[in-house]
Amino acid sequence: MTKPAFIITLDTEGDNLWENERDITTQNTHFLPRFQQLCERFYFKPVWLTNYEMVMDEAYIEFARDVIARNTGEIGMHLHAWNSPPIVSLTNDDLHYQPYLIEYPKAQMREKIALMTDLLEDKLQTKMLSHRAGRWAFNEVYAQLLVEFGYQVDCSVTPKVDWRFTKGDPAQSGGTNYTDFPSHAYFMDLENITKPGNSTLLEVPMSIQYKHSPLMNKIKQGYDKLRGKQRAPSVNWLRPKGGNAQQMIEVAEKSLAQGHDHIEFMLHSSEFMPGGSPTFRTEKDIEGLYHDLETLFSFLSDKVQGMTLAEYYQSKVQAK
Repeated sequence: MTKPAFIITLDTEGDNLWENERDITTQNTHFLPRFQQLCERFYFKPVWLTNYEMVMDEAYIEFARDVIARNTGEIGMHLHAWNSPPIVSLTNDDLHYQPYLIEYPKAQMREKIALMTDLLEDKLQTKMLSHRAGRWAFNEVYAQLLVEFGYQVDCSVTPKVDWRFTKGDPAQSGGTNYTDFPSHAYFMDLENITKPGNSTLLEVPMSIQYKHSPLMNKIKQGYDKLRGKQRAPSVNWLRPKGGNAQQMIEVAEKSLAQGHDHIEFMLHSSEFMPGGSPTFRTEKDIEGLYHDLETLFSFLSDKVQGMTLAEYYQSKVQAK
């Protein structure tokens, strides 16, 4: 690659799932073309990581088919275990607790992955190659199943972030601890996903940087311990949260300065719609979001090359 890859990933899912546990709608489908057009103007190629309710929305399928036909992006798979069939109750209220896929038995994990993969491939007539886990929860069994179903790329790893304090099934031990995972892309060891191996599954971690210096993180964690609290060090993501264009630029700059050959951005599809998330509730909020996106994309435009996850995978294979 002549320049580092800029990979734009979108968790493509129902409207405001932070607040809508039961009445899941997909009106955000109609707000996606504006972002797609913005990406194309900068020659970037978004990856729409698609979950169950979106693949059942014919307006979304029409949008996705157009992206594929024009080769202006990629469609991948995103799996919310609690409402992705076949439905098997894990808790007494799965829609409320939203259990992680890794908390289900392996046979049920396989059935859910198989159904989602078949649905997407049947409706879009293209092989699914890229994936992100729902709620960022990943483990060795999950990685092995992705390889079984022909996936080439996963982007579930959030370096420096510990999700163990974020519960799914309240009877289990929380999400995945990514504190010691690599921040560069690597072909996974399927027996120990924290380290590189010889598998065919490429992990492309999110671009995340610590907010504070290592010394300050140590001081803050010591203070938390004295107060009887436990939490991971604070981080900044390459992810909009309203008025944070400069912060995103700093995350990108640090990642590139550390020698990474990719930077990875994420957002949820519903965040492009007024009221589709707790962060962007009004049309004014959405215009602010697009202002931040213009600022970030303009800054990056001459420093990176836009790639889908599948294209980035091919570049890594060729470089081997």
